[in-house]
Amino acid sequence: MLRARITLVVIVAVVAAIVVTLATSYRGVSELVGDQIDRSLNDRVDAVIAVLPAVLPERSDTIEQLLSADGTAHPVAPGRMPLPVAESDRAVARTGSGTAEYNLDLDGEPYGILTKPRPGGGAVMVAQRYRESERIDNEFLWRTGGITAIAVALSALLSWLAIGRILRPVRRLLAATEHISSTQDLSVPLPPTGRDEIGRLTGSFDTMLTALRRSRAQQHRLVQDASHELRTPLTSIRGSAELLQRAKGRLGPEDETQVLNTLVQESAALDDLVAELVELATDQHTAEELAELDLPTLAEDCAQRFRHRSGRTITVTSDQPGPVLARPRALARCVDNLLSNAIKFSPPDTPVDVHIHHTELTVRDQGPGIAADDTAAIFDRFYRAANTQGTPGSGLGLAIVGDIITAHHGTVFAEHGSGARVGFRLPPLAQSPGRGRRS
Repeated sequence: MLRARITLVVIVAVVAAIVVTLATSYRGVSELVGDQIDRSLNDRVDAVIAVLPAVLPERSDTIEQLLSADGTAHPVAPGRMPLPVAESDRAVARTGSGTAEYNLDLDGEPYGILTKPRPGGGAVMVAQRYRESERIDNEFLWRTGGITAIAVALSALLSWLAIGRILRPVRRLLAATEHISSTQDLSVPLPPTGRDEIGRLTGSFDTMLTALRRSRAQQHRLVQDASHELRTPLTSIRGSAELLQRAKGRLGPEDETQVLNTLVQESAALDDLVAELVELATDQHTAEELAELDLPTLAEDCAQRFRHRSGRTITVTSDQPGPVLARPRALARCVDNLLSNAIKFSPPDTPVDVHIHHTELTVRDQGPGIAADDTAAIFDRFYRAANTQGTPGSGLGLAIVGDIITAHHGTVFAEHGSGARVGFRLPPLAQSPGRGRRS
């Protein structure tokens, strides 16, 4: 379980920090106690030398002894344990210079012994018991060990509670995503988001889930609309083919030509419809890299192709144009669809005007115009206005424009009146959401 693993990591880190601190503290305390005992032993020897021949008050933790120059030992206080005399002690007493310092066990207890020369000859030996030093060390270890155990237990408890609180949103998010994964129900709400990293993660999941809901809804609507729209050309093709099959060559030349023309036209319309359906379903324009584009240049390139193709007069004008960040081929497809739509619904030999203002591109034709109620609906898939029902087309051209411009964080618009005025607006280059991803 993630909570247990994180808690274990925290406890290990706390224990490691405490052990390092404990070892460092113990070493410092031990050195401090040792230095204090050494100073106490040295001070005791100096005090004995200073007061001789008088005798200092006895201490339970020290034993004092005099050495003559020949190495004979004389206890300072009668009845005290005699100290063993080493050769180093005799050398100090004989020469009257230097010191001798060492440790030994007396009756099973550790002692430190210091021998210093005595003015006038001989030396003084003092032994000090180290039991107090060991007591301090043991007490320090027990106390710090107990404090360490309490600190570890408290850290474990606090870590368990804090990590549980931190991971609670993660568990909620996990439960929601597992439910969505098992049921495929995209309507399941995610837990509320916060301002921390987990909240941002939840927000990202919610954004992704919203996109999935929208994509699924669009796919369902596309399938429903496509099945309806495909039925018309398929019915016409099937009817014409069945007519030819039943006639078996008995049709007149004019009737046969008309049936064949119907087959060719409906097949071409079906081919265009399938191509546009594939483009809508696959979102091919999203795979293209973003680039900085000049709208007047792009519009002029598209207009030039349509001038050669249709022979129409297409003018491109601009007013304070600004650069945009977009996918070149996708945006060119938008302009092509707008020009194709304008040429399709305007009388022959009438001009088509393209105007760019800042980052807004508008295509205007001289056709019947758009009714006020249709200005928003014309960007829906397969929508055909009442006055354009007899005009060939799939009803997907402006829907593709809407999808591409929306993917670029722009907006599409249409205005009713004399002739149609249709276009799009894109964010300026400095405000484009995709600016940081430009290659």
